[in-house]
Amino acid sequence: MMTSVDTELIRVLADPLRLRIVTLLASETLCTTHLVQETGARQTNLSNHLRVLRDAGVVETEPCGRYTYYKLRPDVIEALAVSFAELARSARATQATDTKRSCP
Repeated sequence: MMTSVDTELIRVLADPLRLRIVTLLASETLCTTHLVQETGARQTNLSNHLRVLRDAGVVETEPCGRYTYYKLRPDVIEALAVSFAELARSARATQATDTKRSCP
């Protein structure tokens, strides 16, 4: 069953730039400069999206000198994947039994 946390994560990841950031961070830990180069987004716009991802718990930061590196928290993505898998199992079970609510 989807929780309010899952719903919030889906909303956060629904933005194309945030999804691109998450996809990039799945492959390597990157700083803002790298993410600007990879996405073509302006630094201020990118920083705002990174704040949203950080606040949602999707990414964490790692200070390194004057730079801040970002890395993906795979446990958060896995938890969301589990919720979707449970939703798919429920849908399969419903289809197998042809469960329908009758119309009034």
